Amino acid sequence: MESPRFLVGQFLLAMPGIGDPRFERAVIAMCAHDEEGAVGIGLGRVIDGLGFHALLDQLEIGRGDAPDAPVHLGGPVERRRGFVLHSMDWGGQDTLDVAGRWAMSGTVDVLRAIAEGKGPRRWAIALGYAGWGAGQLDGELTRPGWLNVEGGTDLIYATAAAERWGAGLAAAGVDPRLLVGGAGRA
Repeated sequence: MESPRFLVGQFLLAMPGIGDPRFERAVIAMCAHDEEGAVGIGLGRVIDGLGFHALLDQLEIGRGDAPDAPVHLGGPVERRRGFVLHSMDWGGQDTLDVAGRWAMSGTVDVLRAIAEGKGPRRWAIALGYAGWGAGQLDGELTRPGWLNVEGGTDLIYATAAAERWGAGLAAAGVDPRLLVGGAGRA
């Protein structure tokens, strides 16, 4: 049985009481979902004390005229590995088209291009990712805890990290004040 690919280019939101503090109020931009597994980039939290300029400094890349921006906690897997979600107007050696909605790049060439003013027009940076093995996410989606929403690219580029979860719920027509952290038993 082939795994559904409906999540690519959408967002997963973690509901209250998901049971894993790493994903509490998570907003994950889904970038891959097939029979081999799934990969998403978390955009609901930023890494305190680390911005784009500091990241460029660590990598010894000149800042150019690039604006400083927060670096997101992309997920619990490979937290030292970086990813850039960006508009489709730029492509590099490893750029992945995510359902025609945004692109994902994971090599330093995108950081250099942004710093040089030659990169994508819109972008968000994250360290780490959320990953699921073959069939794992499909299984998780059969239980309470996750809500997938369409959401527009403004959720990535024009909404502050602290506001993304609520904005994602609003895009799905869900009032967060009505959510509860657990399920009852009948």
